[in-house]
Amino acid sequence: MKSKSSDLYKCNKCKDTSWLTDVSPWKRCECFELNEAERMFCKSGIKDGSYNFSNFQEWNDSSKVMKKVATDYFKDFIQIKDKRQNSIAFLGQVGGGKTHLTVALGLNILKSKRISVVYLNYREVITELKQNILDEEFYKKQISKYQNSKVLLIDDMLKGKVTDSDKNIMFEIINFRYINHLPLIISSEYGLNDLLNYDEAIGSRIYEMCKDYLVELDKNIKNNYRLRT
Repeated sequence: MKSKSSDLYKCNKCKDTSWLTDVSPWKRCECFELNEAERMFCKSGIKDGSYNFSNFQEWNDSSKVMKKVATDYFKDFIQIKDKRQNSIAFLGQVGGGKTHLTVALGLNILKSKRISVVYLNYREVITELKQNILDEEFYKKQISKYQNSKVLLIDDMLKGKVTDSDKNIMFEIINFRYINHLPLIISSEYGLNDLLNYDEAIGSRIYEMCKDYLVELDKNIKNNYRLRT
């Protein structure tokens, strides 16, 4: 029995060319953005299957709350993605499982809902942007990728020593997404008050976007999965 022609391609719209040629001018197929997002996760060393909801360990009450909020957000995502409160943040204690759940969320939205999620490893990306800030064309191209993505996942936001340049870059990204109602998925060791003290303009925008799906882990070693007994 011969295979159907539709079985020959991963994307039947563009026949895996990443271009839609039945319109003038040609435009990128939506699969291009999805494939680029998957490549960014892979480039960051995130292997398929390493972060998902099923292998997240619920070892205490805080971790159970985190997982419930994450799964609720995933279930609600299509209904809320264009609203003001369309984002989620896991804040506080190091080692609490924040990265696991944010990455699991990002990958689930990308693969199950076929919506592009751009992964931003905070320390790596901020360093790259600062090193190239005088190259206007490169800087604008790179920061636009994080400003305009359908969903942006910021992992370990504000990790390490934070400078005024960091603050300016993060405001450019956060403010653009706030104005345009573009969802954020955030993990950070900063608590909410820490974010507000760091920069009230950034912190208040994150709070308004995430307040329906915000979990702040108490800074207590009992909430560190790596130190569990």
